[in-house]
Amino acid sequence: MMRPLRLVAVSGGLQQSSKSTVLAKHLLSLVAKAVPCDVRLISIGQRVPQLAGTTFRTQLPSLLEQELAAVEQADILIVATPVFRGSYTGIFKHFFDFIKQDALVDKPILLAATGGSQRHALMIDHQLRPLFSFFQARTLPLGVYATDTDFADGCLRNDALLERAQLAVEKGLPMIELACRATTCADLEAVAA
Repeated sequence: MMRPLRLVAVSGGLQQSSKSTVLAKHLLSLVAKAVPCDVRLISIGQRVPQLAGTTFRTQLPSLLEQELAAVEQADILIVATPVFRGSYTGIFKHFFDFIKQDALVDKPILLAATGGSQRHALMIDHQLRPLFSFFQARTLPLGVYATDTDFADGCLRNDALLERAQLAVEKGLPMIELACRATTCADLEAVAA
């Protein structure tokens, strides 16, 4: 029996119920509807005290080590971050500084960001894509960018944004299906060994 895909979302939101986390959860649900997978959400905002001031991965507490391992072992990754001054937060980058350099090679990654206005919409292509290109990951063709006006009462409320999110997942399915095949092949090789 083949295992379900491991789908991990990382939210760079700094508050408990940040817009980035709401967006990440929505994208998690869309991908989980499209392919069978085990889902996990990692909220960096809850780990700021453990991350801040830490220089080496060996200094991190075991819970953070487990979260880093979950990202590295994921078959599909979703990243969502708030935009501050045209880029992701320092703590978001610091989290990914601890990821092993080759851990994300060929991993499909859906990129998402939230910001106060449309002025930062290109941040996905100008900041996030280069970061994950360094890791040699396969960023999905469409990113999802949401502004404050796309939310109401802690939920996504803009129909155009919801359609964009659905389209981003649909356009990413061929890459996700490749990850499924790779996982199935790896499982078959492990059984045969």
